[in-house]
Amino acid sequence: MTILANILVVFFIAAGLLFLVVAAIGVLRLPDLYTRAHAASKSSTLGVMCILLGVFFHFWLKEDHFNPTILLGVLFLFITGPVGAHIMSRSSYIAGVKPWSGTMRDELKPEIERMKKEQNIE
Repeated sequence: MTILANILVVFFIAAGLLFLVVAAIGVLRLPDLYTRAHAASKSSTLGVMCILLGVFFHFWLKEDHFNPTILLGVLFLFITGPVGAHIMSRSSYIAGVKPWSGTMRDELKPEIERMKKEQNIE
């Protein structure tokens, strides 16, 4: 059982580390705020969740200590990470931050124009 527990713990922590490295590379290499926010929110959320799951399994399987607080932390990250990035990206768009010049289509522009027309905002 210890070998399987070690494999499970190492797998989750290594997967989390891989996702965090991908997130860091994405934040450094991607061209604009929107793609960087996407890389930072999705990959880093998944990376931290995997690391927390590895910690959870370590304490549960090796130390025989079941800690539901870690699972609540995973759930909280799963819900709030991507939603926070979405809200920040949308507010940046409304504030006038332009997308990268290589962006193929802007699906939010007609929606924002429609909202401004409904609210009579210039």
